[in-house]
Amino acid sequence: MAEPKKKEKDFTTEVDAILPQAQSIAKSGKLQDAVDKLLVLEKQTRNASDVQSTTRLVTTVCDLCYEARNYPALNANINLLSKKHGQFKATVQAMVEKAIGWLEEIREREGIEKWLELVETLRSVTEGKIFLETPRARVTLALAHYHEELSKKPTATSPPPKESLQSASDLLSELQVETYSSMERREKTEFILEQMRLLIAVARQKDSEVDKDKKESLAGGDAEWVKVRVGGRKVNEEFLKEKENEELKLKYYDLMIQHALHSSAYLDVAKYYEKVWETPSIKEDENGKGRAALEHIVYYVVLASHDNEQSDMLHHLFVDPALSKLDLQYNLVKCFTTPELMRWPGIESIYGPFLRTTSVFSSDSRWEDLHTRVIEHNVRVVAQYYTRITLSRLTALLDLTPQQTEETLSRLVVSGTIWARIDRPAGVVNFRAKRSAEDVMNDWSSDMQKLLGLVEKAWMGMNAAQAAQSKAKATA
Repeated sequence: MAEPKKKEKDFTTEVDAILPQAQSIAKSGKLQDAVDKLLVLEKQTRNASDVQSTTRLVTTVCDLCYEARNYPALNANINLLSKKHGQFKATVQAMVEKAIGWLEEIREREGIEKWLELVETLRSVTEGKIFLETPRARVTLALAHYHEELSKKPTATSPPPKESLQSASDLLSELQVETYSSMERREKTEFILEQMRLLIAVARQKDSEVDKDKKESLAGGDAEWVKVRVGGRKVNEEFLKEKENEELKLKYYDLMIQHALHSSAYLDVAKYYEKVWETPSIKEDENGKGRAALEHIVYYVVLASHDNEQSDMLHHLFVDPALSKLDLQYNLVKCFTTPELMRWPGIESIYGPFLRTTSVFSSDSRWEDLHTRVIEHNVRVVAQYYTRITLSRLTALLDLTPQQTEETLSRLVVSGTIWARIDRPAGVVNFRAKRSAEDVMNDWSSDMQKLLGLVEKAWMGMNAAQAAQSKAKATA
């Protein structure tokens, strides 16, 4: 490709004269003669650096081939004209964009085969050319959607659905659209979301095959799930907050929720649902999507493992006025924010009939995760009120077997949630670590300082009262 130089001659007059002649020749059935006539002048305009005239001639050649329905000639001339020595970038770009505009019509009128031939021609012409990266991305997106359709509705000659879906994902994944300077921000985001969507589809397909075979097969779709996470980091969440990008925002967080659920990252799921709930159109729909989003925030935040971030989100959610309108969810959050024991049989009888009908808790694994969170809450409450407790009593409070109780205590100790030691021979659990003499003296010193401060405050108050009393007697 050549950069436009200073125009040596203006061929506008010659081009104006030759275009009607070429069109009349093509209409008489002599397409190749018309194309040859235009190509002779095209070489002269190109050598004279007349970009405008060259572009008119090149696009007219493509128009004549298209109007004659001679698609082999159209593909051949697009390839030929793009490879001409010293061809201008603007000319090639105009030719490619004009051909892209015909794709949909060719597919509807001539069928898939002619459409695929033109698509492959355009992908070949645009390959490796930075100034054509955006048109190439658009053509590749159309080709990826075609392969995706084949995976859903395979034909007799098409490859297996699995290969078609993989091809669609690979085609889009090879595009690094985040680096394209000529593409608008919104279009970049749409491309990245499509990449993520296809990667998730491939990952789910691979995961299902691993589950079915009960053996490792390149770790299932783990590689695709990692790529989804990487793709999610390419999206600017501040850009999604703009009102006109609301649709993209909801699509993005839906994909991120699917990714987080795959890895059982419940706190991340709750955060993503919170972002969805903060969307104006969702929040205004209090009885529909807004209510559903808020319910999912509650479910996943209580399913998340306890840590400072989870506790902070849970308490902020509890004081939110919107939650008070949902009685059952409000009471569920209240149970987890109140430092009191929750007996699992009671939780199961009160909340179970409703929660088990929801999409979140319909699976046994998540219901068991909720049971685990209730147990962990109870252990934290016991550790808050007890310094020592017998293992049999703790087992009764938690409604568990001794082995399950020890496993739960061990898990919470390892995670750093509580401090505990089990004396198995004595059957006692200690929730307070032995303190050194230095720690005891530091606490005693701190207590004495507080005591002396209170004594001094009381002494000053008594002096003030005596002074006021003396003054009253003197004036009397």
